[in-house]
Amino acid sequence: MAEETQSGGLVFHPVDQFIIRPLFGDGPVQWYTPTNATLWMAIALLAITAVFVLGTRGRAIIPTRVQSVGEILYGVVYKMIEDVTGHDGVKYFPYVMTLFLFVLFSNYLALIPMSFSPTSHIGVTAVLGFGVFIAITTIGFVRNGASFLGLFWMKDAPLALRPVIALIELISYFVRPVSHSIRLAGNIMAGHAVIKVFAGFAAIAAISPLSVLAVVAIYGLEVLVAGIQAYVFTILTCVYLKDALNPHH
Repeated sequence: MAEETQSGGLVFHPVDQFIIRPLFGDGPVQWYTPTNATLWMAIALLAITAVFVLGTRGRAIIPTRVQSVGEILYGVVYKMIEDVTGHDGVKYFPYVMTLFLFVLFSNYLALIPMSFSPTSHIGVTAVLGFGVFIAITTIGFVRNGASFLGLFWMKDAPLALRPVIALIELISYFVRPVSHSIRLAGNIMAGHAVIKVFAGFAAIAAISPLSVLAVVAIYGLEVLVAGIQAYVFTILTCVYLKDALNPHH
């Protein structure tokens, strides 16, 4: 957690936990190399499968704990899509639900000691964010054709301001996948780095009790952040989906 230097000080390496390493050997990481990120994303998928396939295999009127978790998550996401996008957006529930579950389970599994956080890497969240951007844009043009461009043209605004507003809306639209992905990665990375820093202070006997209390408090906060970030990522996806389904202001 912290290394003691020859002068007696401590050197922290809070970002070492985010280094992607190959699972086998010490060679360079190629696009096909199994890494710690690959492992924990696979574990997240297995956990999702365990909850929604194995956990609900013997569905009962009085649900088990695992079945209850699955039903609650299903209901929360379904209601979110219906409330934000309307009934037309329900057909895209499988895609939105998949995004939510992957982010949620990846965030919570990363809170296990000695684990790895895939969603702290912009490479992972960018794939999710730009995937949403491409999917939403495609849906918008397929459903609305050229009228999808009405999303950028505010008919209620004064005529002289419409081109300026259109430019602002266009820039804002293309910034969406960047902010969508950076928000998730930044929040997850920051929380884990702060926990690592305070854990490093545990090596100093004088402040060790305070360090432990700080780690416990921040860990509790990160439990909330893990769920909130999955919710925020999903509800923003629903908002973007609403724009694609109803592009006219």
